[in-house]
Amino acid sequence: MGLIKKYFMPNAYVQSIHQIDLAHLSQSGVKGIITDLDNTLVGWDEAEPTPEVREWFQQLQSLGITVTIVSNNNEQRVGSFSESLDVDYIFKAKKPMGKAFKKAIQRMGLQPSETVVIGDQMMTDVFGGNNRGLYTIMVVPVKQTDGWITKLNRMIERRLLNHFRRKGYIKWEES
Repeated sequence: MGLIKKYFMPNAYVQSIHQIDLAHLSQSGVKGIITDLDNTLVGWDEAEPTPEVREWFQQLQSLGITVTIVSNNNEQRVGSFSESLDVDYIFKAKKPMGKAFKKAIQRMGLQPSETVVIGDQMMTDVFGGNNRGLYTIMVVPVKQTDGWITKLNRMIERRLLNHFRRKGYIKWEES
């Protein structure tokens, strides 16, 4: 069961990106963030960043933290969203098994130890980041609706979260 924890347990779990202490990340030596897009930053059906998301990106920029959006979605979706924020992106990332995490770190010119992964899915974002030794932060999905593949992932995710809770690994409360 140790391997399941190693690969699927996020380092931190928060309600939303807005609950992440960005100043603390910066003081801890974090210089880059790889973030998912759909249901992490905005709902999967929202085309544009919200004012709050724009402000979050401005805070990151003021702290000198570089961001790359890494998504399994298509170029049109990921590109238009990312370009409106003036941030780099990788589309059709094939998370968790793709090379997108390594590519994002290289593009940012960082080391894995300086990089954090943020996402709403244990099976793609957390597993992909943990598999590469990155610090992972899982957020509660912005919307409760998903595509069919994600629905399957969420069923597995709930079982893993319940397992981690029973084992006493989880130190946070879901709301």
